[in-house]
Amino acid sequence: MKIRSAEITMSAVNKKQYPSEGIPEIALAGRSNVGKSSVINGLLNRKNFARTSSTPGKTRTINFYLINNEFYFVDLPGYGYARVSKTEKEKWGGIMERYLENRDELCAILLLVDIRHDPTADDKMMYDWIKHFGYRCIVVATKADKISRGQYQKHINAIRNKLQMDKDEKVMVTSSSKKIGISELWDEIVSEYEKNGYEITYEKTID
Repeated sequence: MKIRSAEITMSAVNKKQYPSEGIPEIALAGRSNVGKSSVINGLLNRKNFARTSSTPGKTRTINFYLINNEFYFVDLPGYGYARVSKTEKEKWGGIMERYLENRDELCAILLLVDIRHDPTADDKMMYDWIKHFGYRCIVVATKADKISRGQYQKHINAIRNKLQMDKDEKVMVTSSSKKIGISELWDEIVSEYEKNGYEITYEKTID
């Protein structure tokens, strides 16, 4: 994808702060250390566009990134950080539920999991939550450069089994640092926008 412009337009905690122009959205969800910012930076071919919080698990805003003035990447707050209090977890749940409930602009959700490890109970909960609200879930296995290609299928099978994924749902293998699977992930993202009736200008770049 040729990125002509990218900007963070807002960080929201309630519906009144969400964009209201009717521009389509793809959201990214995952554990606090799974690499959501790295995936966003990899997709945009920028090093430090999306930044991680200095205190893992404390970011409790939904960040909206406007890409090419055509669509949003929505960075959802990370979950699963062990030191977060029960009160913080409840705040996270409320923020997430408000966003996922009746968000017409939301076309699909990328659920990021670390390819090296089996999905956690929190990952399974997030997967089930996405399905409960009726959204298409695309599982993105990050950090693929940390294992050999010969191990990919073994880990993909483990991810599918732990999440109890539907047969038609995909696991996209990626590495932001090595640009593994980034082009294929763009294809999938654009396809999801098109399935929802949006036309996206898709100019492929040569790696």
